[in-house]
Amino acid sequence: MSNRIRVALLFGGKSSEHSISCISAGSVLRAIDPTKYDVIPVGITKSGQWVLISADDSLFSATASEEPVVENNGSSVLLLSVDGQPTLEIRDEHSLTLAPIDVAFPVLHGPYGEDGTIQGMFELSGLPYVGSGVFASAASMDKAHMKALLRDAGLQVGHYEVITDAQWHDARDETIARVNKLQYPLFVKPCRAGSSVGITKVKAPTQLANAIEIARVHDPKVIVESSLENVREIECGVLGGASGPRASVCAEIVVGGNHEFYDFEAKYVDDAVDLIVPAHLPPNVQRAAQEVALRVFDVMECAGLARVDMFVADQQIVVNELNTMPGFTPISMFPRMWAHSGIEYPALIDELISDALRRGVGLQ
Repeated sequence: MSNRIRVALLFGGKSSEHSISCISAGSVLRAIDPTKYDVIPVGITKSGQWVLISADDSLFSATASEEPVVENNGSSVLLLSVDGQPTLEIRDEHSLTLAPIDVAFPVLHGPYGEDGTIQGMFELSGLPYVGSGVFASAASMDKAHMKALLRDAGLQVGHYEVITDAQWHDARDETIARVNKLQYPLFVKPCRAGSSVGITKVKAPTQLANAIEIARVHDPKVIVESSLENVREIECGVLGGASGPRASVCAEIVVGGNHEFYDFEAKYVDDAVDLIVPAHLPPNVQRAAQEVALRVFDVMECAGLARVDMFVADQQIVVNELNTMPGFTPISMFPRMWAHSGIEYPALIDELISDALRRGVGLQ
């Protein structure tokens, strides 16, 4: 029997961030220590089917012409508990294999992977996993609940309004009137999505209804935020651990080209942003941003890892978003911030898995 730690690496999923998840998983596979870890890659199709994927599958690499997608390849994977041991049942047309699992690494972004759903499955199965638990994952994924909790804790967030599905269908005029009390320009976003999908910057009330419909393609619940103009977009990584969370150096996003904000095309298509790591901040401002990031991590009861996105103007720091499973390619901001903080990519993976095994499952 191998004494390597067996890791179920889950990726893909039902969200609009499916392909980004595949790329992140490929990066983890290439960097993880094969002498220490035995990795079983489990792809989740867009319809939710779990399938076994070869570790050298081409879907882990993005190309200019085609985004990676997990397809149903005829295999199936189930997560079971066999005599109290979390186990993967792996079937194909020729065989059935039971593979005991020590820990899960869900490199899943967006709904059904980062929102507490799969974390609940891990808890019920007794399987330790990388990242935040059910509550922190769910509350952080929902921008409205996140902002309410942070504001209640005394942290600064921007002005916003929330539009539920029922409000949009049953009280559209009243809802638009309520939102129009916010100061323009506005950002209209799906409430529970990431990677800047479905986001529109709205400069006039005549554009509002269409922007809401665009966001609703990704989530029937929509959040509308007043734009903070002439601010710097700063990010900070947080790692949990037995001795408490710690913050990375900060990074800055500078959007160029024809993009007015850090949208999906600027992130992944046009190469229209400068990702400055570390950010050129005065030492006192960086310390303040790091303290805010740690406070956010604590208030939201996060574990393992998180990336906190903030707007900074002079000494004012406004929390924008919290990502409990940030992008995990080597060029993603989270790994880059930690590399500049002294933890290279393979060591970062090792630390996250070790922390998951230390925490285990159950009430923390």
